[in-house]
Amino acid sequence: MMSNLEQARFNMIEQQIRPWDVLDLEVLELLSTVKREEFVPPAHKALAFVDMEIPLLGSEEEAMRKGHCMLAPKVEARLLQDLKLKRSDRVLEIGAGSGYMAALLAHRCARVITLEIEPQLARMARENLQRAGIANVDVREADGATAVPAEGPFDAILLSGSVAEVPHRLLEQLKLGGRLGAIVGMEPMMRATFITRSGETSYGTAQPWDTVAPRLVHFPEPSRFRF
Repeated sequence: MMSNLEQARFNMIEQQIRPWDVLDLEVLELLSTVKREEFVPPAHKALAFVDMEIPLLGSEEEAMRKGHCMLAPKVEARLLQDLKLKRSDRVLEIGAGSGYMAALLAHRCARVITLEIEPQLARMARENLQRAGIANVDVREADGATAVPAEGPFDAILLSGSVAEVPHRLLEQLKLGGRLGAIVGMEPMMRATFITRSGETSYGTAQPWDTVAPRLVHFPEPSRFRF
């Protein structure tokens, strides 16, 4: 017999994540073994397996506005699957949040550097990852909209939140053959966007599915006024 916790995890995977075309068996197994509830603030533990963004700091409204939240489970899982990581990859994540996505990435690649602008969240991510026994993630307090880690270029870059457009400076941090995943666009509809660097100045883009996610702060926004 499953415990209530394991039943909730099973239901999340079978009812939310599989129907969203997450069919990679390694990813599905990872979602069973990395305990999502251990990366959720105590006040929101009951929401750990619910199909929604989970606030990490402040009120729900404030967390959504500032991007201080965990993405919905199915969005995290689909991003992880579609980034197509290899065991040897070095990955840059922008927006550490509680550290959960970094934990998933860490099981799929060699090393993760994750940038978090909010000091309280950076501490939360470090503590959560340490408790989970994950040693190949480096959490750095930095503004992912401007910071450029010296360790680049990277095999993969993941933006754990939405942007209006992907800055070219991030694409330049990809190795040849490297992939960047992000949620791009404006509400009410954004698109999951995967960009592969195919040459020194050439890139291929795929946008396989639609979703909406809170913004990463300080990334450029288009002007709302037209003359």
